[in-house]
Amino acid sequence: MAAAACLNYGTPASLKLHQKQLKTGNNCMFDITMVGKRSLMMMGVRGRHCKANKRVGTVRCSGIGIGDFIGGDLVKFDLGQWLSDVEEHKALAIYTPHEGGYEGRYFTRLRYQGYYFLDLTARGLGDPETTLTKIHPVCPAHLGKQPIARWYFPPEVDYRLDALPPDAKGLVVWIIEAKVLSKSELQFLALLPSLRPKVRVIAECGNWRKFMWKPLKEIAGLTEIKEV
Repeated sequence: MAAAACLNYGTPASLKLHQKQLKTGNNCMFDITMVGKRSLMMMGVRGRHCKANKRVGTVRCSGIGIGDFIGGDLVKFDLGQWLSDVEEHKALAIYTPHEGGYEGRYFTRLRYQGYYFLDLTARGLGDPETTLTKIHPVCPAHLGKQPIARWYFPPEVDYRLDALPPDAKGLVVWIIEAKVLSKSELQFLALLPSLRPKVRVIAECGNWRKFMWKPLKEIAGLTEIKEV
């Protein structure tokens, strides 16, 4: 009855949701004679596990959980697993929902652990090995009138590692749009924590229906060599 009350809250009087039957568990049945599909979506009844019965005018919904009523972005029970996987694998490939925003909670949890961040975009990054670990040239825009100049910049990762405060736990290289990187570039990013022990790599390699992650070595095709 509490779930039905939450769904009826704030709906217009002309679009009443008549509850015919409320089963125990996560399965429920609602009368949609006077309520359209758009109204159900506005009231929070998601259609990922809904089956409509045209003959009797009902829709069966399953999979409704606590996240549908208090906000799924507020309840993240996998943050502990997230921290342990970052420490274990040191380089992760993440897949975020298209609407965005969910990765911020995982970003914040790493910041609370004492990590500092280097945010980069894969578009225009160039060669990751040269940009992150070597002195690399950068050509500024000359607009067709000035002579082509070449400026040299210090390694992005080494420069920020030297600038970290003494109490910092490490540096997280967070790369967005990493889906445009080649396989060899992803392999270097997966091996970067081995070259710089205080570095962790998070690469956004695509999108999924929910926030998920995998070891970057697995995505890049690297297999760990087991010592005999």
